[in-house]
Amino acid sequence: MDREKGRKDHAPLYEALYQYKSSRQASFHVPGHKKGRAYAPHGGAGFLEQIMEADVTEITGTDDLHHPEGIIRDAQRLAAECFGAEDSFFLVGGSTSGNLAMILTVCAYPGDILLVQRNVHKSVLNGLMLAGAKAVFLQPQLDEGSGLAAAPAAEAIAAALAAYPAAKGVLITMPNYYGMGTDLAPLAEVCHRHGVPLLVDEAHGAHYGQHPQLPASALASGADVVVQSTHKMLAALTMGAMLHVQGPRINRGLLRQRLAMVQSSSPSYPVMGSLDLARRLLHMQGAAAFTAGLAAVEALKRGLAELPRFGLLHPQEQQRDAAAGAASAAYTTQDPFKVVIYDRTGVLSGYELQRRLEACGCIPEMSDDRYVVLLYSLGSTEEDTRHLLAALAHISVEKANAQPLPSAKANAVNNPGQSSPAVKNEKSDFVEFSTWNNFAGTDFSEPVSFNLIPLKPDEVEAVSLQSSSGRIAAEMIIPYPPGIPILYPGERITETAACGLQGLAKAGAKCQGAQDPKLGTILVYKTPEQENME
Repeated sequence: MDREKGRKDHAPLYEALYQYKSSRQASFHVPGHKKGRAYAPHGGAGFLEQIMEADVTEITGTDDLHHPEGIIRDAQRLAAECFGAEDSFFLVGGSTSGNLAMILTVCAYPGDILLVQRNVHKSVLNGLMLAGAKAVFLQPQLDEGSGLAAAPAAEAIAAALAAYPAAKGVLITMPNYYGMGTDLAPLAEVCHRHGVPLLVDEAHGAHYGQHPQLPASALASGADVVVQSTHKMLAALTMGAMLHVQGPRINRGLLRQRLAMVQSSSPSYPVMGSLDLARRLLHMQGAAAFTAGLAAVEALKRGLAELPRFGLLHPQEQQRDAAAGAASAAYTTQDPFKVVIYDRTGVLSGYELQRRLEACGCIPEMSDDRYVVLLYSLGSTEEDTRHLLAALAHISVEKANAQPLPSAKANAVNNPGQSSPAVKNEKSDFVEFSTWNNFAGTDFSEPVSFNLIPLKPDEVEAVSLQSSSGRIAAEMIIPYPPGIPILYPGERITETAACGLQGLAKAGAKCQGAQDPKLGTILVYKTPEQENME
């Protein structure tokens, strides 16, 4: 590593790929397209041609992701230096592969208990299934102003660890899909006081800690294992991610073995090269890398001030409410690159606002029944903002023929389908999907077992959403994006969840995991009474 110190401009893996691409060596190895030449007789490979020229495999000089001794080792060491880790690992399966690997490392034996934030990505639940682990779900704090869930409180984690001292660790998501977060340092302190590691899915925070206007990174806050999607908020190719480790609480040898299990034995060299390149860009430019993107965000905020119909989610309002004693400390930091807007009149749902933006040539990251998430990055420009503001100006004055969608909270107490009133004082009855199933007044659940045993057809039945309240879910329901399960198998369906699902079905929301993609029905476990009748 000493010879790499100070060589921030060095991108060893990317440079080796560039050299390979430019070489005239004859290929007698995979991949079969042979630098894209297989397509030459048929008119070439088009825009993929240059990528194929650098699409190599593990040959002499290109190293091995699963046993790095050369350029991959050097590139990962530079990444660790850049992001403040002791060890960094390249991921070619996105943050999903990192989440799987860190769970399989910490939960090394079937039945191990992991404390898990309830509003986590589906990959975390898949990791629990692969590990045969038990999850004690932690209730996230709810921001009263927005209805959105952030992270659990440190006190809730401490209480859960006291109740389940055999727990192997705590897994938190920070920031959430909306860019919301809180200080992770108290959470890390609680975990370490109990002798367990803090695992953080920081998929949307790879840029954190790299500019004064950005929140602190999970590593800087004391997390033991951090997974980041370098392709989301930095500049790597899609599927390019990293896993960072620090401290004595993680078995590095076991982690490497788990990573080899969940990642391809034929990793994409273009993806890995882009990770090296994205790191070099950040390492060389530092905070300056974000100047243009932040300027584009500021231009949007100035423009939104002239469009009073659209509200902007930011923690300053929440903090003012907290000072008046009206809110909790659920939400104290906001990623400036996640611009979350909504229709203050309550006429346009988030889904409808997204559709209208797309009709104007602006493609948001995601929407829900109230909010639209607009993702900026270090690659954004003020020209992008001008296009977006023109679209919003057009939408703000056009005839709004859409009806406001009923919120989850309103659905729970009113007739499903009844329109909710317009938003007043920028407060909302909106409640995030992941909090529809409550914890019966507690901060954490009892242990929930996960495994890979498939369901038997005679164990389940499909019922209408209207009759699903009180039943036990037998499938995962995952709005995508953001990929956070509303329900998981074995969870009881509350009235709030059942009514909220009807609202999603009416809105045409896209959900993964459901046997019925239109959400007309849902799979539930049969009751003992029904089994006895057959």
